[in-house]
Amino acid sequence: MMKKINNNNYGCTRKEELECNYNVIHKLPTGDSPYVRAKYAQLVEKDAEAAIVLFWKAINAGDRVDSALKDMAVVMKQHNRTEEAIEAIKSFRDRCSKQAQESLDNVLIDLYKKCGKLDEQIELLKQKLQMIYQGEAFNGKPTKTARSHGRKFQVTIKQETSRILGNLGWAYMQQSNYAAAEIVYRKSQQIDPDANKACNLCTCLLKQARYSEARSVLESVLQGKISGSDDPRSKSRVEELLKELEPFGSVGCTSLSPKLNLEDAFLDGLDQLINQYAPFRSRRLPIFEEISPCRDQLAC
Repeated sequence: MMKKINNNNYGCTRKEELECNYNVIHKLPTGDSPYVRAKYAQLVEKDAEAAIVLFWKAINAGDRVDSALKDMAVVMKQHNRTEEAIEAIKSFRDRCSKQAQESLDNVLIDLYKKCGKLDEQIELLKQKLQMIYQGEAFNGKPTKTARSHGRKFQVTIKQETSRILGNLGWAYMQQSNYAAAEIVYRKSQQIDPDANKACNLCTCLLKQARYSEARSVLESVLQGKISGSDDPRSKSRVEELLKELEPFGSVGCTSLSPKLNLEDAFLDGLDQLINQYAPFRSRRLPIFEEISPCRDQLAC
């Protein structure tokens, strides 16, 4: 096992320098604690069972509990122990820091999605929207650092809100609740439009026999007006949706009353979907207001 290395390499032996370089290459922490041994088992030995046992030891020993719990849940998910991972997070998240709670929620959402617990997934997504409203998201900061495939990047509140709404819309679609999904996707598109969510919105409208509206949504993608319009997967999906719409021509219907403004319709609908927790300071969540192009932070 790798032993702890002095960060400044002064006075290090050749062996210690090699061990330090080895840790960097394999992205391993230094030392010989249960968490370090767990990461070694996970990343180097590729022994999931041993890694899970060592992550448990790390949690019980209070050794980097934030990382140990999250990493253990990820390993469990990869090896089809999703239910066990969910219970582990629920049981031990109170030992983790406040700063770790958001990332644990994100892991939980992925776990709920994988095992088909749609109600739990929807509830947690609503809670995350509630946190944004209360100013608690990103631990009160306007941006956070995220990682993807080893790359760090900044995520804004605006982007996070759109992402959560997209996930919420997808969960409603899996329940065949297309009216609810439509409401959520419309707001998401208003905040940060992209081709994938436009296609999902089109599907929601198509399922409600609102064909002309569905075709209109696709126009923004066909004209390349929104992000991701040039993505081959988006183009392929647009072609599939257009084929589904062909038999209906321009026939369609709308579920909205002529006296009801579309904006009010989906904003009020989203109120009903999300407003199930603490009372709000105003009738609407901040995401219902116009987002200034000059600001990433939502209005409070």
